[in-house]
Amino acid sequence: MVTMDEIVSLCKRRGFIFQSSEIYGGLNSCWDYGPLGVEMKNNIKRLWWKANVQLRDDVVGLDSSILMNPKVWEASGHLTNFADPMADCKVCKKRWRTDQLSEYKCPECGGELTEARMFNLMFKTFMGPVEDESAVVYLRPETAQGIFVNFLNVQQTMRKKLPFGIAQIGKSFRNEVTPGNFIFRTREFEQMEIEYFVKPGTDEYWHKHWIEQRISWYYKLGIRKENIRIREHGKDELAHYAKACVDIEYLFPMGWSELEGIANRTDFDLSRHQEYSGQNLTYFDDETKQRYIPYVIEPSAGVDRSLLAFLVDAYENQKIDENDSRIVLHLHPAIAPVKAGIFPLLKKEELVKKAKEIYNNLKYKWIVQYDESGSIGKRYRRQDEIGTPFGITVDYQTLEDNTVTIRDRDTMEQVRVHIEEIIPYLEEKIEVKF
Repeated sequence: MVTMDEIVSLCKRRGFIFQSSEIYGGLNSCWDYGPLGVEMKNNIKRLWWKANVQLRDDVVGLDSSILMNPKVWEASGHLTNFADPMADCKVCKKRWRTDQLSEYKCPECGGELTEARMFNLMFKTFMGPVEDESAVVYLRPETAQGIFVNFLNVQQTMRKKLPFGIAQIGKSFRNEVTPGNFIFRTREFEQMEIEYFVKPGTDEYWHKHWIEQRISWYYKLGIRKENIRIREHGKDELAHYAKACVDIEYLFPMGWSELEGIANRTDFDLSRHQEYSGQNLTYFDDETKQRYIPYVIEPSAGVDRSLLAFLVDAYENQKIDENDSRIVLHLHPAIAPVKAGIFPLLKKEELVKKAKEIYNNLKYKWIVQYDESGSIGKRYRRQDEIGTPFGITVDYQTLEDNTVTIRDRDTMEQVRVHIEEIIPYLEEKIEVKF
């Protein structure tokens, strides 16, 4: 299996992900997405949005503010409950989460630990010119609360009846004390969340529905089934508001870890916001002529963790024969940051001109790359390593009959296609049916 060091090396070497503020020594657990990383990240978000919003009549989108009224976090319980038990080593001064220690001593040096105390994970800042308690606001630790406080706004303006969902993709911030494993656990991350509002009594059905939908999404985008499993939370680990929760876990290099959580949050969130805001957040059911607070099913995925899982699943150091090997990313074409590489077989004027014509035509549809540097074999290898599914080569036959060779990244097989058929050919291969 691929190691995390191999993934980190590939990401730095090929322009997927860089250490934040690297020229100043970096900033722990903060990462910048490079030219290829941002394209792959955007593809993942677009595919999530397409499957969960565009293709569904019962889900609409939202983009709520990162900064919210502090009472939101009081109502949600984050001010009091969103904390980890921490202790400091009296010898080496390192800080540890005590709930993750097998024995109560420093894992680093074996030194004595201080008494555990609760450490709130929210980033605090100030709004306005005066830095006092009245000006305190927080960077949101999750996108969900922005959805809950807009429940009535969306329901009424979109004239939605239960069941319906509100989806959001956005940044969240958690002052994690023990982040790590590359982009798996970071202090600044991006979430893809749905709050799906249902009639009480139907919640178990919809919880099961969303588990099936979300697993199917990963499968259709190429994640191997043997690398995914479902883990149901035991009663002792359920959040205080949850009736049930499952994790979709992926076999990362450091072992099985959460990729996405799907929770039945009951009516906790809307009830709390109704209580703290004084606003009526009940839903009127036209069929039963009753008012009630809906239950909520929440599929919550991380963009960064999804990207990491797709990279790990796709990575292969492939031995072709005794004298040849290649690093290849077997990414689904829809996720691949670059869809095609366009190459003139030789750096001859007539071949270069034709190849650039094809490149300029294709870039209106997709992110593509033109490359005339080095041997054609080396150009193929460069594209294999970044997951480009197709290599299009212009040769002397192209000048005779307007056909090109299209090389498949995974099989390395080539077919000849007429220039006018390149776009339909690629469209069929790239499109994913949800």
